[in-house]
Amino acid sequence: MTPFPRHQGALDQLKKRSRYRSLMSRAGHDFASNDYLGLAGSDLLRTAAQEAIARGVPVGAGGSRLLRGNADELVALETEAAQIFGTERTLFMGGGFQANTAIFSTLPGYEDVILHDELIHASAHDGMKLGRAKTRAFKHNDLVDAEKALQNIRTTSPEARIWIAIETVYSMDGDLAPISEFVTLAEEFDAVLVADEAHATGLHGEGGLGLTHRFAHLPNVLTLHTCGKGLGVSGALICGHSALIETLINKARAFIYATAPSPLNAALVRAALRNLIEQSELQRRAHDTIAHAQREAARLCGLTNLHSQIIPVVIGDDACTMQIADALQSKGYDIRGIRPPTVPRGTSRLRISITNNVTHDIITQMFTDLAEMLEITHA
Repeated sequence: MTPFPRHQGALDQLKKRSRYRSLMSRAGHDFASNDYLGLAGSDLLRTAAQEAIARGVPVGAGGSRLLRGNADELVALETEAAQIFGTERTLFMGGGFQANTAIFSTLPGYEDVILHDELIHASAHDGMKLGRAKTRAFKHNDLVDAEKALQNIRTTSPEARIWIAIETVYSMDGDLAPISEFVTLAEEFDAVLVADEAHATGLHGEGGLGLTHRFAHLPNVLTLHTCGKGLGVSGALICGHSALIETLINKARAFIYATAPSPLNAALVRAALRNLIEQSELQRRAHDTIAHAQREAARLCGLTNLHSQIIPVVIGDDACTMQIADALQSKGYDIRGIRPPTVPRGTSRLRISITNNVTHDIITQMFTDLAEMLEITHA
């Protein structure tokens, strides 16, 4: 008999509902990762690692940034990143989840209001739960609903600082936020726009620098660029006004009490960023591959209204979604099923991610096989 019957019972219920999760090894053609530019296993980063180790960059940090962990490589990355992204300051943290937790638990005060897109990432929700600000959601990418909410907040809480939280490319739907319009709303209502560029960095915006790049210099715009997706490494850069960065350094528990990121990792992020500004071949190839995938998805599977490298195939039923994912994996495609609570109930889906790790021919064959499976499922 299990010593943890409550936990085992909950796991058994997840299995019955086709929502049980398990770790899987990498196998098959990559349609699951966020390695959009194909940098993660590249010679570019491999060489950068070798050169960094040769010049004595440490592998480990040895402590938090406020103790002995503030390595020169971390400071150099933050200085270069601020120049590249066009912001006053940047702060490098261990990952996007940690960074979002820090932002939303620390910067908005108890008299403030966070107005967020209803599909904002789980890490933002966890940060808001740890913070003291009031929270309110608006309909996904709905500027009219967001403006109504802003007007209501200004009427009921005229002195409140409002923080508008969005993603620029949504991780499960692949659609883009109307950035210019949100910047306008933030200015009109004296709000701060917090834009998570996780799935845009390296791929979208001028030079792959994000969809908010031309607004990043504004004092009321705070951006988050994660380094473990398009940049192929790990970590996250929070970019914004000096007062906000200094507040995080002084008050964010997720920063103060965490061991600093590896200096070697910072060296690799520096190399990835330099690659972005020195050449655009990887971005050009990625966008060409994405365009091909979108055409084939429409031609073979009837999938339309696609906006980015993330192609959602909404199945609906949890069990059916996982059956199709399993069938695709057996054919050599690494495609995963996404179920609630990651996506809303009734919208379980295949999340197909297009990267430089696959060829046009493989993409065409994958959508051909997927079309056959969808036809069988709907028969």
